Amino acid sequence: SHTPLPELIGRVNRNLRGWSNYFKLGYPREAFRHLNHFVRQRLSKHLQRRSQRGWRARQGVSVYAHLQHLGLVAL
Repeated sequence: SHTPLPELIGRVNRNLRGWSNYFKLGYPREAFRHLNHFVRQRLSKHLQRRSQRGWRARQGVSVYAHLQHLGLVAL
């Protein structure tokens, strides 16, 4: 999609916060860990597919650190 990444991350964050509020009453640590991994992987793939030339984070910065810098919420 051509949605700007900060807007996409904002949408994802809204959903993650909703899931977090709904499932926080149990013991969701393991499920949240898997969900965090899944979301980061999908956003990383999205960045790579967005351009025909591919995408890489700046040297010395991981993709996950870049996503966190853009405001991605971790559960």
